[in-house]
Amino acid sequence: MAKSGQVLKEIKIHLLKNLKDVEIDLSEKALIAILGPNGTGKSTILHALSCVNNPVSLPYQTVNHKLSEFFTPTTHSLWTGSSYDIYQSYHEGQIENNNHLSRFRKQKERWSPRYNTRIERYVSFVGIRTCVPKIELETQQGRIQYNTTMLNDRVSNKVKEIAGIVMNRNYSEYNDHKTGGNKHYIGVLSNGINYSSLSIGAGEQRIFYILTEVIKAPNHGLILIDEIDLLLHQEALFRLMEQINIIALERKLQIIFTTHAQSLITLNFIAFRHLFQTPNKTLCFNQTKPDALQRLTGIQLRPLEVFVEDDLARVLVKKICSEERMSKYISIKEFGAAINCFTSVCGSILNNISNLENMIFIIDGDLYRSIEEKKDRIKKILTGNTVEHENLRELAFEKITQFIIPNNVKPEHYYHGLICALPYENLQPEQIEIIEVAKQIGNPGDSHKYFDDIIVRMDYEREVGLNKLVDLLSLTDNWVNIKGNIKVWLETKKDEILEE
Repeated sequence: MAKSGQVLKEIKIHLLKNLKDVEIDLSEKALIAILGPNGTGKSTILHALSCVNNPVSLPYQTVNHKLSEFFTPTTHSLWTGSSYDIYQSYHEGQIENNNHLSRFRKQKERWSPRYNTRIERYVSFVGIRTCVPKIELETQQGRIQYNTTMLNDRVSNKVKEIAGIVMNRNYSEYNDHKTGGNKHYIGVLSNGINYSSLSIGAGEQRIFYILTEVIKAPNHGLILIDEIDLLLHQEALFRLMEQINIIALERKLQIIFTTHAQSLITLNFIAFRHLFQTPNKTLCFNQTKPDALQRLTGIQLRPLEVFVEDDLARVLVKKICSEERMSKYISIKEFGAAINCFTSVCGSILNNISNLENMIFIIDGDLYRSIEEKKDRIKKILTGNTVEHENLRELAFEKITQFIIPNNVKPEHYYHGLICALPYENLQPEQIEIIEVAKQIGNPGDSHKYFDDIIVRMDYEREVGLNKLVDLLSLTDNWVNIKGNIKVWLETKKDEILEE
């Protein structure tokens, strides 16, 4: 039976190149970006993913990538002992297969399992070689003659249209140029100028290649793109991302790519995965901010370091610190989604961060509330059964705390309700106006918008608006309880700092 609705859900890799026991969730959005410093294994992940499936039947036949193509044995590396697990979901007729596990291993000479056991899926891998300008690959130095054919098929017309949007140009023709030696070059007509890929810019050439691979893919296909930002200026890159996201959502594609373009983090339709290596393990952070990762290898500037989920939590902590007269001692960084809290603290431990005794990791309080949930997440990262491993897990647990909020409520929703209930006595006119605006917001749909909508309606800069809302929150009777855990930690540290 034909398989459909395919989704790569997770990959777990051990000892491929320099990757060590890294787990990556691949199921969050249609577009997933893999970021990290050079040498962390970003391309290796794409290489592994490209070999997971058998190519589909015609008319969508794709290259049959095999592991020896990317993991060729050499004098320095036979890849023996390397392995990775892939979890996929798909439909086979009316039957739904969820979390189908494929295990790839190299114990001796050959990889297992046999390739014919792989499930079918359309896969296209776009590597770095597509960045090389055609003129640099051309060996002929004399006049190159070719016959031109205008491309008018569905895929080509769509490529021409979207490439024009990405490049901010009007392409009136998209052509195929064929030489007598049976070589093919793409070409375009723009503003009356006809030119081929022998004179086209390398970035422009790659846009056409990437768009062709995305547009021709059938529903539920997988597109893997290495270094998607190479040769592109930021505006073209952003437009490319917007356009391929539209196609991916329409066709239910998964597009996974590597990049060094940190500017892409501002695009909320992309799921980001940051790789970070410790001496013993490769960690993966979901939707995190660069400054949290940089701290794991950077220089500590203030004696106390606090890691939080987002900008609201950062402002909350700043308020608590100012009340305790501790602001000058504190550095606050954001790690992103709550799940990154556990990756961050374990990464700090594995990387032997020298200032660990003065670090605290704070989650918002709506997720991973119980002791069991926290310890379970830590154990997934800090594996091992020795007493030393258990001590490390206990240390990680001790470094995590949370704001105290009621069960089954989102932080912004809870804080919004407290602010709305404030009496107007002794408040400034501006504060009263903020509360009146807050009361107009009953159900914004997304819990984050309880604060976002107030900030927009009051026409505040975000940082200013968050500070004004947290100032109001600090006037509520519940503020003492919300900040309780952080206040206790600060008081302990205050005594230590004053002693020094």
